[in-house]
Amino acid sequence: MINRMLMGWASGRAPRARLTTLIFHRVLPTPDALFPEEMHAQRFRELCDWLKSWFEVLPLDVAVRRLKDGSLPSRACAITFDDGYADNHDVALPILRAAALPATFFVATGFLDGGRMWNDTLIETIRRCRRSSLDLEGTPVAGLGRLELGPTPESRRREIERVLQVVKYLDHEQRLACVNTLAQRAEVELPLDLMMSSTQVRALHEQGMQIGAHTVSHPILAGLPDEQARAEIAESRRVLQDITGQAVSLFAYPNGKPGTDYSERSTEIVRELGFEAAVSTHWGAAKHGCDYFQIPRFTPWDRSRWRFAARLQRNLLTA
Repeated sequence: MINRMLMGWASGRAPRARLTTLIFHRVLPTPDALFPEEMHAQRFRELCDWLKSWFEVLPLDVAVRRLKDGSLPSRACAITFDDGYADNHDVALPILRAAALPATFFVATGFLDGGRMWNDTLIETIRRCRRSSLDLEGTPVAGLGRLELGPTPESRRREIERVLQVVKYLDHEQRLACVNTLAQRAEVELPLDLMMSSTQVRALHEQGMQIGAHTVSHPILAGLPDEQARAEIAESRRVLQDITGQAVSLFAYPNGKPGTDYSERSTEIVRELGFEAAVSTHWGAAKHGCDYFQIPRFTPWDRSRWRFAARLQRNLLTA
């Protein structure tokens, strides 16, 4: 009850009410030794219980419309997922349904039906590699030297994070060439079921969840020519509309850091294509009159109920 009252105080009342938008990616069935901070079913179920008791959780499109017209209720919250992982359907959906909570799933369509994101190729290569090191010579990140994998999850995670920071900002073809070369050198068999199928996306929609666009290949939009960026965004929406049979009005920028991952021109293209709103990964809460094509998103990492709540309250006050 105290946290509910504090959320109400921090978020304010219409027409000045602020919107908390939470971002998730994966919800694993069980904790992952390689990434122990990754969301998993038990943890997500706990968070859903907290959110249901503290907030009025709304579908994101409804929340945006009410934000625009000044009728957003106090303690408004929206739940979002990025990328389109299969565990969104298999693990997160049953938990959301049991809690009667809506969510919006932003799907990168190029990885549906057996595809795999480049970062997951890297992660799964290092996870499954039986060697103690991998040579990066002859790849676009040769300057990083060798990957010293070591025997522990911590040592492998350090190497994953080191390479990710470099590969992320290569162009699309270089990224793929780099991670595919590493997979070949590691001689590992990689999973083909990490991302959703078209059938799973359709099932999310049929179960009352909202589907949003997230480009085709998850590029850094700020680095693309206008026509290529426009094609990535528009084609993603077209595919999702074909799958769901319903208009797709919301968009999420890949990676989502303003000025780094997307530009002012990126937001103009999203507007020109007729989307209703778009979300970033910039921290904060949205308020009436904000830029509805750069709605901030944030999720606390704290394990404690009180610390999680306190960080959410501080985030609300940064609107």
